[in-house]
Amino acid sequence: MLEPIFHTLKQAQSVLAQQNREQKDAALKAACAAIDTDRAAILAANAADVDRARSAGMKESRIDRLSLTESRIDGIIEGVDAIIRLEDPIGSVKAGWKTPNGLFIERITVPLGVAAVIYESRPNVTADAFALAYKAGCAVLLRGSSAALESNRALVSAIQAGLALSASGVPDAVALAASGSRDEIDEILQARGFIDVALPRGGRDLIQRVARNARVPVIETGEGNCHIFVDESADIENAVDIIENAKIQKPGACNAVETALVHKNAVCALMPLLAERLAGKVELRCDERAKNAASTASGAIKDAAEDDWATEFLDYVLAVKTVDTLDEAIAHINRYGTRHSEAILTNDLKAAERFCQHVDAACVYVNASIRFTDGGEFGFGAELGISTQKFHVRGPMGIDALTAIKYRITGDGQIRLG
Repeated sequence: MLEPIFHTLKQAQSVLAQQNREQKDAALKAACAAIDTDRAAILAANAADVDRARSAGMKESRIDRLSLTESRIDGIIEGVDAIIRLEDPIGSVKAGWKTPNGLFIERITVPLGVAAVIYESRPNVTADAFALAYKAGCAVLLRGSSAALESNRALVSAIQAGLALSASGVPDAVALAASGSRDEIDEILQARGFIDVALPRGGRDLIQRVARNARVPVIETGEGNCHIFVDESADIENAVDIIENAKIQKPGACNAVETALVHKNAVCALMPLLAERLAGKVELRCDERAKNAASTASGAIKDAAEDDWATEFLDYVLAVKTVDTLDEAIAHINRYGTRHSEAILTNDLKAAERFCQHVDAACVYVNASIRFTDGGEFGFGAELGISTQKFHVRGPMGIDALTAIKYRITGDGQIRLG
């Protein structure tokens, strides 16, 4: 039962909400130091998770997302340190104006409250979500996947110990739903009055389950069926570099490319080079024109099926489709895409402008890898996920995603008569 944890988080958040930047930053520094001190225990816990996942037949691309190393722990600490350097988002006056009757109205940022972050096999999310929430004055309930349970236990234990050692720390402002039972998710989603927002971060099944069953507000993070369109004017060698990076640098990430769309006038130049570059690394699933254009290259090339256009592979698989026009590429993306990250590779300014205007996505790129859709890369320190919704927040969700607005109205005795 999580209800005692709900009560504790609620009380802790009311304390944390009153703290200033200096107090919160000192506590976050103590949490960083504790993670550094406990890294041997964290790595041992993670090794147990990885061994168990590999024995259960988890794909290596997913095991990579689960795995921690010394350098990745360094990255976790650097991510928290980047959040410490951010300005305090709380108490900022976003706007102020005077009404005709003399009232002065200010719009001020306040903590959103208690957040529940529900995520899959990425232990770094544990530290990122904690640090972003804490800096925003929010308590956080972390519910990672059972595959990363030991890793998350070790990380949260270190974080709580660090907060306890800080004079201003609020250790009860972070908690882990640690039973491993799927019933925990349903209990979190029904916790009206305790959980102010739920943020699911993972695959389609998790996100849809949360959105379908929640009785608390939800900010959906989207799956990433992402595309790169190679226009007829694109620099072909640069296009091969970008597609390779977007596919293999981290294929299990939601901002990896899943489908390459190629203009018919570029397909014969691109496909032999792309197939040769990805040979032995990536399975290509091509339509007839793309397959014929790549026929002289070595590598695994299969016929694409209709389902491939709608699939987030999260693996070393790339679908390739030939299109006749820019508008056909835009239509394909708006039909099959998940409103996450989309790119055009072109030397035609008008084509770039049309693509950016008409593609419906949180992030649109011109001549760059879509792998940059990330809170850290955007300068947010870390992220809670990538929102593909169109209200409150969209795209990489940084610290501002956990703030709300309060209006402060100052008068000198005004009363309403009408």
